[in-house]
Amino acid sequence: MKYTDFEKAISHDRMQKYLVACHNDTRRAMTLYRYNLQLSQEMFTLVSCFEVTLRNCVDRELKRHLGQDWLRDLVQPDGAFYSDQRVVKTKKIIDNAYRELLKKHAYTHSQLISKMEFGVWKYLYSNVHYTLTGQVLLNAFPDKPRSTRTNHYDNSYIFSVLDNVNNMRNRIAHHEPICFNKSSGFIDTSYALTIYTHIMSLLQWMGIDGASLVYGLDHVGTVCSKIMCL
Repeated sequence: MKYTDFEKAISHDRMQKYLVACHNDTRRAMTLYRYNLQLSQEMFTLVSCFEVTLRNCVDRELKRHLGQDWLRDLVQPDGAFYSDQRVVKTKKIIDNAYRELLKKHAYTHSQLISKMEFGVWKYLYSNVHYTLTGQVLLNAFPDKPRSTRTNHYDNSYIFSVLDNVNNMRNRIAHHEPICFNKSSGFIDTSYALTIYTHIMSLLQWMGIDGASLVYGLDHVGTVCSKIMCL
């Protein structure tokens, strides 16, 4: 495809960053755009597997601590999230999903769990949510390292990592590139590789063999190499 046709389809503004990074080499810019799509696909697959694993680990832990319908119960009149204004956004997300299922006569705990977005699982590790749910959610990471004087592997640390993963997920969902250095605009895959490392570490901390989980699906390193060799 000619670059003019490619740019017409993708847009001049979107391609400008690729052109600048490739020193106005239109062929390289088109290739980089395609490689970025491949990397986005690879990372989204990884994030999806991680998200499902995380929510299942969280669900098992809170079922033990709060009961079989813990997510619904949190937003009921006697629930921990019901009247606490600090968690009003999370309550609204849960409550809206619960009411929607009720209208369809389709409520089950599993259905409600599946309707939660990644941000809900992230915020369960914020200080307020973590406290309101009983301060037990670090048990979802039984193999995490012990905290030291300089490295605190507490709920705040987990929240920070999950926030980074969530930001990556949102960038991909909004078709934003992930193959550049955010500051310089140069071609750089370190951002994707850092998130990749975080995900694989958290899977290990959950007691999950990450390599086996994404066997046949994980080509992040290969695509990153292609980008950096472009």
